[in-house]
Amino acid sequence: MADTSDTRTPAQIEADIKRRRELLADTLDEIGVRVHPKTIVGDAKAKVASNIDHTLGRAYVGVNRVVTDVKAQFVDEVGAPRLERVVPVALVVVGVVGLLALGTRRRRG
Repeated sequence: MADTSDTRTPAQIEADIKRRRELLADTLDEIGVRVHPKTIVGDAKAKVASNIDHTLGRAYVGVNRVVTDVKAQFVDEVGAPRLERVVPVALVVVGVVGLLALGTRRRRG
């Protein structure tokens, strides 16, 4: 049996049907945009770019922390070099460069 409790006029029913059709059309348009290949590719690119930015940001923070820690080993609180640490490291670097130069010279000669 039909529901006879609806007291709307035919014009009201037609207006309601028209409004629902428009809402359905808008919903279908939105679904069409969401599943369009360009939209999917664009969303994927944005997600990858966001992940890369996040990863690079974390890497930058990590490298910055290491650089700060190393700098703290060779510079005191006021920014003056800690000669008791700088000189031995400089001597080791000069020694390694010298050994490398000798090794290169021996291979050529």
